[in-house]
Amino acid sequence: MSQPLVTIRDLSAGYNGVPVIKDVNLDIHANDFIGVIGPNGGGKTTLSKVILGLLSPIKGEINFPGGRLNIGYLPQVSQIDHSFPITVTDVILSGVASEKNWLHALSRTHKRKARELIKDMGLSGLADRPVGQLSGGELQRTLLARAIINEPQLLVLDEPNTFVDRNFEGELYKLLGELNREMAVFLISHDIGTISPIVKTIACVNGTLHYHPSNVLTAEVLEVYNCPIDLIAHGPVPHRVLTKHK
Repeated sequence: MSQPLVTIRDLSAGYNGVPVIKDVNLDIHANDFIGVIGPNGGGKTTLSKVILGLLSPIKGEINFPGGRLNIGYLPQVSQIDHSFPITVTDVILSGVASEKNWLHALSRTHKRKARELIKDMGLSGLADRPVGQLSGGELQRTLLARAIINEPQLLVLDEPNTFVDRNFEGELYKLLGELNREMAVFLISHDIGTISPIVKTIACVNGTLHYHPSNVLTAEVLEVYNCPIDLIAHGPVPHRVLTKHK
């Protein structure tokens, strides 16, 4: 197997010295598509912040064996300031920002790529629209384009389907499958039923991390991993799969 993009060893992380996650071990390789599940407050976003360099470990370590890693990030829409006066195009182009005067340092290639992404994301006609005037789904598409414009080696997504309209949700997951040919994907989601067909492996995060080397989970496995989430079955009549009554 090739050298990992990310290695995490005996990592604990949290806030104000209080751990949210403890003793986490994980390798992320170039072709990985990891679905990250777990209850609210279990540490999924905390782990992503450590990977992104936004939060330092309390103990343990995270390393990038190949050197500096180009990471794209799609945050939760709720974290975005909708009142900030910036257009769809400028949000997407900010994904190549590396300096304060990034708008002046953009190449024709970047601008052409932004135009292509606007089309691919179904945002044609919205290039000059302020982000404050976008629907939740339109904003999510814009942020995904921003995350991938710089062709990252690793794409981190935090609950990407939270505000995505139903028409785009299927397209989103199809697109992520295509992107996975070129980059590793670390996808945080509350809906294991939806992401199971597209991810390759699953990490259950609830105070620590249990890595499951396939995309198939049962209620019994979730119980062993101490990962209290619902299994959702999708079909003509969506429904929860509940554990047996004792």
